[in-house]
Amino acid sequence: MTGRLSRTARIAVGVAAAGLVVAGVLVVREVSSPAYGVEAAPRGDAPECGRIAKGYPADLAGRERARGGAPGVAVWGDRAVILRCGVRPPLPTVDACVNVDGVDWVVEEAKLDTDRRVLVSYGRDPAVEVSVSDRVAEIDGVLVELSKAVKPIRQERKCLSLSDVPRGGGYAH
Repeated sequence: MTGRLSRTARIAVGVAAAGLVVAGVLVVREVSSPAYGVEAAPRGDAPECGRIAKGYPADLAGRERARGGAPGVAVWGDRAVILRCGVRPPLPTVDACVNVDGVDWVVEEAKLDTDRRVLVSYGRDPAVEVSVSDRVAEIDGVLVELSKAVKPIRQERKCLSLSDVPRGGGYAH
């Protein structure tokens, strides 16, 4: 019987090969997932990020949220919208700031490129970064939906407008 496998050995080899194929399919599916490759923010595992993740919408701007991913990361569509909770809160800045349903968002001018807009929640720790592809026409709707999710993180500071700045050049001592 040299060179021939027994029936039991052939079955064992077949089962092992099938297991490898299934494992390979799972790995390929995870690698090709839209959430794959988006790096977690430094504090993506913060308890606040875990709590607000429960409020992330299943669909955003007509795109389905991808499953899985790094802690504090949510991705909708083919990376059309990427959210990373746990980024460092922005320092006071002269970059544009908009308030959407009680959540201040700073437009990160330094991160603007030709195909994405990046906004970071202001006055909340940890902060939430949202990167929106130019393919998404309804950025206002995206911010309304995500502001609902981000709002439970306690606000410690707010953006100031020109009307908040004292006139006359006097400073409080």
